[in-house]
Amino acid sequence: MSAPRISRRQLLRTAGAAAAGVGLGGLRPAAAQAIADDPVLATESMMGVPYEARDVVRVGLVGCGRRGHSLLNDLLGIEKVEVRAVCDVNPAHAASAQDLCQKRKARRPEAYTDGERHYEALVRRDDLDLVYIPSPWRWHVPMAVAAMEAGKHVAVEVPAALTLADCWKLVEVSERSRRHCTMIENCNYGYEEMLVNRMVKAGLFGELLHAECAYNHDLREILFENDSEGLWRRAEHIGRNGNLYPTHGLGPVAWYLGIHRGDRFDHMVSMSSPEAGLSAYRQAKLAAGDPRWQEKYDCGDVNTSLLKTAQGRTIVLQHNVSNPRPYDRINLLAGTKGIFRGYPERIFFDGHAGKHKWRSLKEWKSRYEDPLWTRLKKAASKSGHGGMDYIMSWRMVDCMRRGLPPDMDVYDAAAWSAPGPLSEMSVAAGSAPVKFPDFSRGRWRTVRS
Repeated sequence: MSAPRISRRQLLRTAGAAAAGVGLGGLRPAAAQAIADDPVLATESMMGVPYEARDVVRVGLVGCGRRGHSLLNDLLGIEKVEVRAVCDVNPAHAASAQDLCQKRKARRPEAYTDGERHYEALVRRDDLDLVYIPSPWRWHVPMAVAAMEAGKHVAVEVPAALTLADCWKLVEVSERSRRHCTMIENCNYGYEEMLVNRMVKAGLFGELLHAECAYNHDLREILFENDSEGLWRRAEHIGRNGNLYPTHGLGPVAWYLGIHRGDRFDHMVSMSSPEAGLSAYRQAKLAAGDPRWQEKYDCGDVNTSLLKTAQGRTIVLQHNVSNPRPYDRINLLAGTKGIFRGYPERIFFDGHAGKHKWRSLKEWKSRYEDPLWTRLKKAASKSGHGGMDYIMSWRMVDCMRRGLPPDMDVYDAAAWSAPGPLSEMSVAAGSAPVKFPDFSRGRWRTVRS
């Protein structure tokens, strides 16, 4: 599978222009530039637009590999969900998904396995409301666009897009089709993340000033496996150098800081360490003559970016999947009244006894536990990633059934994915500042619940 990507020459030219203060407008499609320059031309926003209420949510799944099966298992455990169709280039994966559906719900969905573009037939079905897309990254935008243009709402895996042009494409197609494009960002629905978000809304941290977040996860074994993500994800480290996977850490922080709800990302700088981890792992694990010895990895092991928002808040964002380390998303939030830090969870508020010692989050859980976790904790315990996957899918279905707006919209999907290409531009330009596009076209100033 392949998809168009920006060349290194284009990347350096654009980064150089950004460093000189020219800006990033040249990367937007012409229509997006015109709309941004003239608000009168802007298509009606999708912010706050509710789903059409329905009793049953009919789903098509595009991508039945490891992640697809995990999401499918959660969907099948949610009331009033019918999986009508599945799609994968590997017929065995699709058949396994069919078997799982038949076992769990006594309904065998139709399978689409005739090549890379057979998803186009699936999205044209007239009996689907929502298309789930847990496919390789470079297929996210083509699949999401096809589904929205066919009149379906979309739930797409992270990151939603790999270029700024594709971020804009998702926004424009969502607005034009009046279909939602929601990112499958499960970390926003983690127990601690939702708890802290409620504490933020209650004002416990005072004025918010700073956050830190990351995706630090040793993926070397997965990147070099001969199945599933190993067939495509390692290739993202070739020809790219930046933060390849920004949304798991950034999504929850964006909720804390009210991004697109009174604030937005304004600009960022980024730098990468040398590449060493994947080369060392290959040296230790692969036999001589393995074709993967011909690969040259360009992405630095540790990428660190510093973001600033329109309201002046600062964010540290990191990425490291190439070195031995415990899993860590940092998940730090600091305000004028206190600070929270995850991994392990700990908290400190002004006036605490013990002066400068961290305290456990335990005493706040009974007061600020999110009602979704209170209600669904037992069912979620059987789900992946500590239950956040189930909470995420349940909430999306709940919004669709009740006719509510989604928790995350296409503007969030675009802005949370944008640090990927922006970090590459900044790194290539010697860590020069680069501006975030305003995907909301000024509507971020509206404070929403």
